[in-house]
Formats: sequence, structure tokens, C-alpha cells
Amino acid sequence: MNSVDIRIEIKIGTSGYSYEDWRSHFYPPNLYKSKFLEFYAQYFNSVEINSTYYAIPSRGTVSRFVQKTPEDFCFIVKTHQETTHKRKENEQAVKQLLEALQPMIESGKFHGFLAQFPYSFKNNETNRKYLLETRKLLKDYPLFVEFRHIGWVTPPMYDFLKDNNIGYVNVDEPQLPGLLPPQAEATTDQGYIRFHGRNAKDWWDGKGSARYDYEYSEEELKQWLTNINQLLRKTYRTYIFFNNHPRGQAIKNARQMLNLLQNQLHLFE
Repeated sequence: MNSVDIRIEIKIGTSGYSYEDWRSHFYPPNLYKSKFLEFYAQYFNSVEINSTYYAIPSRGTVSRFVQKTPEDFCFIVKTHQETTHKRKENEQAVKQLLEALQPMIESGKFHGFLAQFPYSFKNNETNRKYLLETRKLLKDYPLFVEFRHIGWVTPPMYDFLKDNNIGYVNVDEPQLPGLLPPQAEATTDQGYIRFHGRNAKDWWDGKGSARYDYEYSEEELKQWLTNINQLLRKTYRTYIFFNNHPRGQAIKNARQMLNLLQNQLHLFE
């Protein structure tokens, strides 16, 4: 899949791309890891960079991201864990990340930040204030926020996000108590959906990537078409990323979703 001119812009990809266990499932077995992104970009027009959560890259690394992708490719960059989980030295972490991302920003391929907060980050005055501080630190760059605790799912919170130009991330995840249901909310003029899989058994206690070990059936993906259609009507661009990455399941499901959207929503006419 290469980028296609459409009336409503949609970006479909995966959360990360440099997984060793995608060899044979997606990447050729002997492909150098340094070639993964170039190969990926032949099929998808966008990707979430997740490695920035663990370590802030050098400018040189970011420059190579830019060089290895076509002009119409875009990146969403995950904020460092200091921003979302530790929350002690957020200002310094944001400053370093913004500095590292300059080559991507200058290229026009940078489309925004993803801040994925943990379940323990609940809807209270302290945390809302923290969101505003983070929004300010990230300047005018697009910011999309994913919550894990259902306490954030309230109309006043959507208004709060709208008033402060913070994008809302809709999610598909196991329907367990306290987690978010499927939605079609947009708090800016850009929509966002992340598919995490429905592995309820390993969601809380699964080690490593076990939480995201799940392959959607086509019927499960079809269940989202109504919500996606609603989101597309509210926005000028929508991002859809699959995070069920073990053994390339995200690749398979992202391709399926693209086909469903092409065939049933007639977006590519």
C-alpha cells in the first residue's frame, strides 16, 4: 500500500516496526535490520515510533528515519517515559526530545506526539494540571493523549481536551473493568485510533509483549467501521495504528483494515 489521494486523509500503520519476530511474517528472513524501515515504507504511509519511550534518540538517528522514507510518509513519536510514567523530569525530557526531532520536524514528516499514560494516571485536578503543563512544553506541535483509566471518559473531559488542543486517542482493548470502551471521539480536527488486541487473559499480568498478543478476526475489525466512519466525518485526517505486534499480527490486521475501508467506506474513489 502506498499513499493514495483521498477525499478524507487516513493514515494506517503499526505501533513500531523494528521487531525481530516479524522476520518471515513480514520482513524477509535475511533482511538487515537497518533496512526494516525502508521495507516497511513500501507498504504503509505512517508509523508510530515507540523507541523514544525508552530512550531519546540522537539527531543522526532521526535523520536516518527521514532519509529512509518517502516524502509522503509520516511519523507519530511516542513521548519519553519520563513524560507519561515517571513524571519527575518532564521538562528536560521534552526539551531533549524536541531537539533530537528537529530533522524530522524540518522535513515535514513529523505529525505529532503520542503520550500514552498508565492506568494509574487518573482523572483528578493534579493530573489535569500536569496535562496542561505538558501541552505547553510541547509548544504548538500536535499532541495525542491515550488514557488507560475509564475515569477520563466523560463529556467535561472531552471539552477540557478541546479547549486545550489536545487530541483524544480512541482504543480497542479488552473489555475489562476500568478500561476504555470503543469510541469515536475527536477533540481536535484530527482523529486517532489504536488497536491493542483483546487478550484479556494477559492484559494485567502478561510479561513483555504478551499483553498485545492477539490477532483480530475480520469480523472484529468490521465492528469498528461505524466508529471509524463517524470519526472521519468529524476530522480532516485520522490515524489508525495497530499495536498487536507479536509475530506480525499488527501487519496483517492493518492490511485487513485498509482493505475494509477501501471496500466499504469508499474512501479511495
